[in-house]
Amino acid sequence: MEKRKMDRLGEEISLLGFGCMRFPVAEDGKIDRKQAEKMLDRAYAAGVNYFDTAYPYHNGESEVFVGEAMKKYDRNSFYLATKLPSWMVNSVEDAEKCFATQLERLQTDYIDFYLLHAMNRDSWNKMVKLGVVEYCERLQREGKIRHFGFSFHDSYEAFEQILNYRNWDFCQIQLNYMDVNEQAGMRGYKLAEEKNVPLVIMEPVKGGSLAAFAEDITARLRSLDPQASTASFALRWVGSLPNVKVVLSGMSNMEQVEDNLKTFGDFRPLSEQESRVIDEIVETINGRVQNGCTGCRYCMPCPAGVDIPRNFRIWNTYHMYQNYNMVKGGWEGGIADEAKAKNCIKCGKCEKICPQKLSIRADLERVQEDLDKKEMIF
Repeated sequence: MEKRKMDRLGEEISLLGFGCMRFPVAEDGKIDRKQAEKMLDRAYAAGVNYFDTAYPYHNGESEVFVGEAMKKYDRNSFYLATKLPSWMVNSVEDAEKCFATQLERLQTDYIDFYLLHAMNRDSWNKMVKLGVVEYCERLQREGKIRHFGFSFHDSYEAFEQILNYRNWDFCQIQLNYMDVNEQAGMRGYKLAEEKNVPLVIMEPVKGGSLAAFAEDITARLRSLDPQASTASFALRWVGSLPNVKVVLSGMSNMEQVEDNLKTFGDFRPLSEQESRVIDEIVETINGRVQNGCTGCRYCMPCPAGVDIPRNFRIWNTYHMYQNYNMVKGGWEGGIADEAKAKNCIKCGKCEKICPQKLSIRADLERVQEDLDKKEMIF
């Protein structure tokens, strides 16, 4: 198993981290504990030593399960990471209660890597104002948490504000070869590297979208290595960055565990040729965008109630990845029926004020037609 050193922290950690938010589930909707425990055992036996969970994962069951499943192992042989749910915290007392619950759930008296969960500008300012940052620093002095960090979902500017606030032990960001300009992105990666803050990466396969492509892109990757999975190239792209110390993968079955162990057990950074092909794939995918909607929302509110930017975002994603399963949740449940493109009354108000001068009415017709057909499914 590939290991990476967090020199400043004195830790050596498996490059593959087990993300504990997508365990297999049983018919009752709860974690299939027998299967999930086999997955954890297999990963641990292969050298994975970083296990990442959080208060809300699996409706609160993840921490409980991980605590039970890992108690058979020497506590000093692996690292536990979990997160403080900032949206539940309105006082230091709330934070204290959450932390006490997490220690109980995980059956431990300390957390190795403790994060403020899903920081954005507003939640960060709230944590500072309430004194939660100072509370976590006190926990660290008391030995109840060993390393203090944060996970992040917002703009680069918000990331810069948070990262520069204090001398963080580590932080966790979303990064993959399609999202280099999203959220913290590569600018955030470089800033963390400059400040010597080790990075843990989430969404390296972009929620699975970089694991299932149409045949043309799959064939390009297969030409590089017929034995490698599509997902492995996304994982290797992230792992090739030197300040990435842990790449989290939310594994849902044993097949995914085995494939990831194959990738990280004999880890190879991307070659120049592989990097070039990935760049070409990114260009191809971005070239499939159907219109140039930037999500500025100048077109909103729509007199007919259509959520124009959201319709276009779903539609563009569908064509980029050529896979209906990528947008099924968003189209069938994430957007209200009354907000779908079919409700457009063609008044033209939106087109008069669109900065991109898009043919919104015609494009909305195509949105509904394409997504109703659901032709690209694999």
